Amino acid sequence: MRLENIVIDAAEPAVLGAFWRDAVGAQTLTWTPELVELRLDVPAGPEIDLCLPRVTGIDNSAPRAHLDLTGGADKEAVVERLCGLGARPVDIGQGRVPWTVLADPEGNPFCVLEFRPEYADAGPLAGVPMDSADPDRDARFWGALTGWEGCDGAVPSLRHPSGRGPRLEFCPELEPKTRKNHLHLDVRTPEGMTLGEATSLALTLGAWEVDHEWDVPWTILEDPSGNEFCILPPSAS
Repeated sequence: MRLENIVIDAAEPAVLGAFWRDAVGAQTLTWTPELVELRLDVPAGPEIDLCLPRVTGIDNSAPRAHLDLTGGADKEAVVERLCGLGARPVDIGQGRVPWTVLADPEGNPFCVLEFRPEYADAGPLAGVPMDSADPDRDARFWGALTGWEGCDGAVPSLRHPSGRGPRLEFCPELEPKTRKNHLHLDVRTPEGMTLGEATSLALTLGAWEVDHEWDVPWTILEDPSGNEFCILPPSAS
């Protein structure tokens, strides 16, 4: 399956969408009051979209996933530009670290990383760190689900086979999951496979079904650590 979307719940999609569009230099695909979709520019790498649907009652007080942006050698200039777009510095208990923690206009924390050679071909988005009860297990799960490959890192990590674009990074959780994530991933059912077959495969790999009342044309599951993700139906021909 193809990792297609990074989904961030938004109270005001246009406000949050404008920030992230300008923050990462993304192309606008959809712009409505209820949904903003943006495409990341990763030359010769994966095609990944940022999706910001309108959601009520968002709780991002204890996020289990966030975005890391590449700051590079000019990190402070990048931080200044992002603050000019509407971000603000936040203290989430990070202490003295070489990266900078900011919050976007709706309070979602993200990091701007100092120069690291392993992110040289990432593009503007360096990674998506996710809390995990068992990082090695979850890296195996997501690798089998998406075809992304293991790469060196401080924690178990995956990257698109091109070696470009953001990493998925699996970080030891500080506490078990207790609420819906405000950020999740979507994968696309490949051509020649039905949504039901893709769902069965994910369950075989270790996913869990989510009990919900939403009428949606995709399947909502949880990874082995309880992080929600969606399997989208095959693309229309």
